[in-house]
Amino acid sequence: MPKGKVAVVTGSTSGIGLGVAVELAKAGCKVVINDHTHSDEAREVAKQLAVDTGAEVAYVGADMSKAEDCEALIAGAEKEFGQVDILVNNAGIQYVEKIEDFPVGKWDAIIAINLSSAFHTTRAAIAGMKKRGWGRIVNIASAHGLTASPYKSAYVAAKHGVVGLSKVTALEAADARVNVTCNAVCPGYVWTPLVEAQLEDQMRANNMTKEEVIDKVMLTRTPTREFATVEQIGATTAFLCGEGAAQITGTSISVDGGWTAM
Repeated sequence: MPKGKVAVVTGSTSGIGLGVAVELAKAGCKVVINDHTHSDEAREVAKQLAVDTGAEVAYVGADMSKAEDCEALIAGAEKEFGQVDILVNNAGIQYVEKIEDFPVGKWDAIIAINLSSAFHTTRAAIAGMKKRGWGRIVNIASAHGLTASPYKSAYVAAKHGVVGLSKVTALEAADARVNVTCNAVCPGYVWTPLVEAQLEDQMRANNMTKEEVIDKVMLTRTPTREFATVEQIGATTAFLCGEGAAQITGTSISVDGGWTAM
């Protein structure tokens, strides 16, 4: 990992995004973390990340459902550190319902945050990467970018779109003089506070124990029967940003315990 590169990670004050930010900071990057809150708590996460890793860390708040905020995030990172070398599009939300009852507003929000935001930030950052002759874009997609589950129409559509956007971005940047790569990381179930909260809801809804929900609901399609960790997603992302992955572009890397192999 080239030290001193500037990395922007969207949706990164907790969960997978924070795990990615930690690994990039440990690798020597300057890191911009983001959420939509503009809160003191979010700024404290940035300060603590700097203390824990010794890296330069900034917080830039932005609502990733809005194109102008996505563009402002990249501009804010450039103001803080001069440029953006690494872009990790991680921000995302979820909603589960059958198609005929799926709220239109939820569909629009999921497409905006999970898919369109990746386009807007890439659009804002990639020209500078090409001009400087170095860049890494990693889009955090999902196993649902490669396969489907019922009741997740918007999420599955968005994540399939993220995988497609990654391929197009890679092809447009496929020039040795440009030296910009783009790939998608496709996690399965990752143990995060959000998943832990869903576990409690599933226990109540299904009248199951914690162990039953994990085995029969969450990990039923995961051959390893284990959750991925945020550290593993972060390490995979950091690898894709390093020189060892310079010829990996336009592909999707599954970190899903064998889910999509079935």
